[in-house]
Amino acid sequence: MATKTLEDLFTDGVKDIYYAERKIIAALKKMIRGAQSEDLKAAFDTHLQETEGQVERLVQVFELLGKPARGKTCPAIDGIIEEGQEILEEFKGSSAIDAGLLAAAQAVEHYEIARYGTLKSWALQLGKNDVAKLLDQTLQEETKTDETLTQLAETKVNVKGQSKAA
Repeated sequence: MATKTLEDLFTDGVKDIYYAERKIIAALKKMIRGAQSEDLKAAFDTHLQETEGQVERLVQVFELLGKPARGKTCPAIDGIIEEGQEILEEFKGSSAIDAGLLAAAQAVEHYEIARYGTLKSWALQLGKNDVAKLLDQTLQEETKTDETLTQLAETKVNVKGQSKAA
């Protein structure tokens, strides 16, 4: 069995996040339909458009690596998305649905921030500065989205979630 290297780990990580981003696109579409707040729908829609651009950016990463753009199943994102789906089903019509969906979206953001931060670091370690730049661009977008969601949660969505009537 050949010894695995940081290069192998990095490539697996890029495949993992590519799979995750494509799954996130499908999940965001459902979350947009399930959200009650127009502000939250707009935030999800903005992130959907960003995520589509991030997938395109990952295709560029694969091209720079000389590899086909192919995903690798990511059980972590599958689990996070499954939790979001449960919220959609269990809290449908509830005043708390938006708070739940927003929390699920932030779980996704935190996963992405961790993954992109690691991949950027590895790319730099491996001397792949052009790839690191692309990954950093996405990392910055994910961080900004997380900040936007936090502000929306603290100023609007969580307050509405406390009421009894939807």
